[in-house]
Order: sequence, then C-alpha cells, then structure tokens
Amino acid sequence: MNRRNVLLIYYAGTAVFLVLDYVLSLNVRLAFLEDQPVLKALYYGILFACLGVALLRPDWTLVIGAVESLVTLLGLIFNMALRTMIVTDAMIETGAGIVTTAEIVNFIIAGGIAYLSWMRGLQALGGQDRRSR
Repeated sequence: MNRRNVLLIYYAGTAVFLVLDYVLSLNVRLAFLEDQPVLKALYYGILFACLGVALLRPDWTLVIGAVESLVTLLGLIFNMALRTMIVTDAMIETGAGIVTTAEIVNFIIAGGIAYLSWMRGLQALGGQDRRSR
C-alpha cells in the first residue's frame, strides 16, 4: 500500500473521527480544538475537503498530507503551550489544573502521528524516500 492510499484512507476515516467526537464525545482527531466548537466543525470540513481534493487530484495528496499534518502539529503545540504557560482564574478556582493526563496522552498520540506524517510527506516530496511511492 503506497502513501497516497494511506492518506486517502486516513482522510476517509474523518467520518469515523466525526462520529467518535460528536456522538460518543471522544475527540481523538482534533483535541486541540475541543474548546472551540465552531473552529472544530470548520476543521472537520477542511479535512473532508482534503479528501475531495486528494480524490480529484491524486498528485496533490502528499502535499495535502504534509500541510495538514503541519497545521495539526502546530495547533497541538500552541494549544498545549498556551494551556501550560497561561494560567486562568478558572483553573485556580476549580482546581482543575493546567492539563489533564488524558490531554497529555492525546497530545503525544496525535502529535506523534502528525509529526511522522509531516516528516514522511516532506521526505517523499523531496524525493528522499522513493520506496513507498
């Protein structure tokens, strides 16, 4: 299975992530947008658009995967950084703490996958890894 097919399956899996998020309240894909429901819905739309473009323009699939992975990675990093560096009154009043263990685990899993996807996309686009094309 080549990279393009994996990315197509991944973007098609957005429907599964959407159901997990909105039906089962298990946000696996866009944890960094949990507190921003409008942005989260918009990003799900962007992911479906990525699937559409990848289906219509297969040659663009690696570029789409690399860019989208970078956006996800940056979103995760900024969300975690802001949550750990800026303590709000609500955090102090409720005693909820800065971040939860579940958020850290989600950051590691989603961030790790986004980082690997971004790096492999860059390698494939740069012609450094032609084995899986």
